[in-house]
Amino acid sequence: MKLDTTLDRQDVQTAVREVGINPNYWYPLGWAKNLQPGQVMAATVWQQPIAVFRDDTGAVYALEDACPHKGVELHKGEVQGQHLLCPYHGWEFNGDGECVSIPYYPRDRKLPCAQARSFPVREAYDLIWVFPGEAKLAETVPFPEVPEYGDRNWLQVPITGHFGAHFSIANENALDVFHGHLHKNLQGWFDPVLLSLQQNDDSLAADYRVSYKGQMAKFLGLTDSADEVTSRIISVRYEYPHYHSSLEGVSSIHLMRLPVGPTETRSFALFYLKVALPDWFRQLFEKPLVLFVERVLFQRFLNQDIEMMESEQKTYLRDRSRRYVEVNPAIVALQKTILRQYEAYVLSNSVD
Repeated sequence: MKLDTTLDRQDVQTAVREVGINPNYWYPLGWAKNLQPGQVMAATVWQQPIAVFRDDTGAVYALEDACPHKGVELHKGEVQGQHLLCPYHGWEFNGDGECVSIPYYPRDRKLPCAQARSFPVREAYDLIWVFPGEAKLAETVPFPEVPEYGDRNWLQVPITGHFGAHFSIANENALDVFHGHLHKNLQGWFDPVLLSLQQNDDSLAADYRVSYKGQMAKFLGLTDSADEVTSRIISVRYEYPHYHSSLEGVSSIHLMRLPVGPTETRSFALFYLKVALPDWFRQLFEKPLVLFVERVLFQRFLNQDIEMMESEQKTYLRDRSRRYVEVNPAIVALQKTILRQYEAYVLSNSVD
């Protein structure tokens, strides 16, 4: 559905700061390289603690982070072979969450029924993903697509974000191209114009025209001269619960969102720059180039965004009844999408 792009005063949906997630989607837990065989890590998807472990064959499993015996956190345990052992009494669980051994229990007796909840899990794009909702839906829900992944014409830069704010605040920041003013000292964009806006039940698409100038724009290939002003189209696509944003012919970013709790959000982003590098150059300089783009270019912008998002969250918590004024119709449309997803999930559970 096409929406009006006129900037005008609109009411902010403050209820969006209180809603939970629709868990019937795939969410990222962390970078796959950080979980080696025989290791276990803790993760949380919207207040649901999860213990993730990789067995000695390299397979990854995700269990509720609570032993069914005493409730002890399983991520504090250890991996032995293909099983996860509880740190308290050594109860042993397989990847499906089934207790397969109790070290002090008589061998000739049937084990008690002790089942830790397991979650569908998969690895893709260097990330570990989990499906925290109805397990039977995991194979039917579309998985995020990253067409640039593995394409040698793009330089891939992994970026991790951690925000002390509700995921709706973080999502609005990603969609709000009008905040270029914040990044003016970093030679960010300016004079943004919302060109088009479309919304469906679980998605949102917004196109902005923005202007660039300066050494940063020259480095990125946006202009031939630092003194030259040029305009480009930024296209932002929100496919609940994740983002894709592209800068016309120059860059692409896939932003995978992990809502941790009411005031905590993480993100795992794959940032791509359109650069065709010869193999010899990649072998020698790809790693330092990736670090440069992450720390010198991207991280400085992200740090400024984090400060604003956390400031917004603090103000909201001080007075949840405060009224806000918004003029960007894309933000209001985004809030409606988030609310609709949560309400649809709550309604489906009440019907069941």
